Amino acid sequence: MGCHFTKGLPALLLSSVVVCLIPSSVSAQSPLSKEELLISNDPVGHPGGHLVVSLRSEPKTLNPVTSIDISSREVIAQMTGDLIHINRFSENTEPALAKSWKVSRDGLEYTLKLRRGLRFSDGSPLDADDVLFSFHAYLDEKVNSPQRDLLLIGGKPITIQRMDADTLVFRLAQPYAAAERLFDSVAILPRRLLEQAYNDGKLSQTWGLDTSPQQIAGLGPFRLKEYVVGQYLTLERNPYYWKADREGRRLPYLDQITFIFVPNADAEVIRFQAGDTDMVNRLSAEDYAALEKEQTAHSFHVYDAGPSLEYNFLLLNLNSSLPAQSEIAKKQKWFRDVKFRQAISLAIDRDSMIRLIYRGRGTPLWTPVTPASSFWIDNAIPHPPRSIDQARKLLQQAGFSWSRNGELTDDTGSPVKFSILTSASNSQRVQMATIIQQDLKELGVSAQVVSLEFRSVADRIFRSHDYEAAVLGLAGGDTDPNSQMNVWLSTGNDHLWDIGEAHPATSWEAEIDRLMEKQLTTLKPQARKILFDRVQEIIAENLPIISLVSPNVLVGAKDQLGNFRPAALDPHTLWNSQELFFSVTVAARQR
Repeated sequence: MGCHFTKGLPALLLSSVVVCLIPSSVSAQSPLSKEELLISNDPVGHPGGHLVVSLRSEPKTLNPVTSIDISSREVIAQMTGDLIHINRFSENTEPALAKSWKVSRDGLEYTLKLRRGLRFSDGSPLDADDVLFSFHAYLDEKVNSPQRDLLLIGGKPITIQRMDADTLVFRLAQPYAAAERLFDSVAILPRRLLEQAYNDGKLSQTWGLDTSPQQIAGLGPFRLKEYVVGQYLTLERNPYYWKADREGRRLPYLDQITFIFVPNADAEVIRFQAGDTDMVNRLSAEDYAALEKEQTAHSFHVYDAGPSLEYNFLLLNLNSSLPAQSEIAKKQKWFRDVKFRQAISLAIDRDSMIRLIYRGRGTPLWTPVTPASSFWIDNAIPHPPRSIDQARKLLQQAGFSWSRNGELTDDTGSPVKFSILTSASNSQRVQMATIIQQDLKELGVSAQVVSLEFRSVADRIFRSHDYEAAVLGLAGGDTDPNSQMNVWLSTGNDHLWDIGEAHPATSWEAEIDRLMEKQLTTLKPQARKILFDRVQEIIAENLPIISLVSPNVLVGAKDQLGNFRPAALDPHTLWNSQELFFSVTVAARQR
């Protein structure tokens, strides 16, 4: 029988049986190489065509082990394959390079069976030794891969044993809920090409943008063809790709994908309007509205794919590492009072943000879990309406008062003033900060918006902690709560309100730690949800971050692009590039 997962639920069986087995009716065998291809059930398309998309910055590397920037990852995702994949549209796990897997009863062992006869994009064979080499590279502390933290379970690295050329056993130090999701986006590397660089301690320096296409091989639908500095990067069809359509035609359909580099979102929209690109990602609501009027005339379509995983929030500086006599530390007396934080939250007009910034294409938030996480969101969290009167009552209870001119003052008579830091390059967050500034005036609070270049903002948040408040945004890579462990654990690298805590500073933070660690080892999804619901309730009560709004996923594509299905998970548009096709003949672009 085939794979079946319930939408929104982690795919995890507790018995020691095959979790997902490709049935014989959809497992194709090539008569020459005995390849076990994965057969797609999506509509059959037409081969050929050259897709052009834009990137807002140039990739920094083509090395999947060390890449961290979005542009690099978007290109690399087209060139690489993983063992078990999270379908960006259904949000469920599905077989990829591993045709099946089984889980031991205690949840500590995952036995994966590779598809036989698969080859890298240079024609070299894939076997268990490549997988073993890849995971050793990601787990090596000296390599410093960003994926390493994800592969540490209970503080200990996953261990891998090669059973034969097609079988590997992965062992965990403790049960890990939805562990099969860990395998997603861990690109399998060609040992033949990279082992020497790894042994020489130079793996991190390999596969730069100046590397010859002949020296790079992956398991994705496309492979490197050409890179022109400052202009574009072109990928060509991988003739050895391991998926086929229902008629037995090997995917991908497209001959090439070219990524052109543009300086900003405005330039990206202009290129799409002019027909220079075939799709556009991460549209602002303003650009969406403008493009929506031109759909018929320009033969493209814009899509509102619904809620995203991005959550924007107001962060008050609660870092305990600041000198006691600093100006920020003095203001932290206000920030640490939960009634002050609750009052600030009540004063913010989230509905106005949705109307003015997102033109209705977004969702107000009272928890960092967005409606895109349909299973995990706690719908019992209260959504208190904006109330200046209630906010004033909370401030009075916390010892604040108002001067004759309406200025809010603390118990020492000092006026309540603070700055709100945000990134100048993100116009939506600048608008959020400005709306907050206006809303807080009604409380007698003076807030100054400070917009800086993104790197300066990141440096102040993560390193110097030199800020009073900030409007920021995070976007989870997955709906599963485990993808947010670094945010909610007190020792997490992204525990933004108090980075670098050696131990929880408050009892409620300790409770979040306990609940997050417990849900991590709880294998039943419904039991995990109860634990994570309580985490959301604690966050809503104590407001370590004040959740604001979440934008919808807004994208666009030419009408003749078939199988285009924008998804809530990133990447929103190119996640199924192997199945994209042009429904009419499109003249090849000459470069």
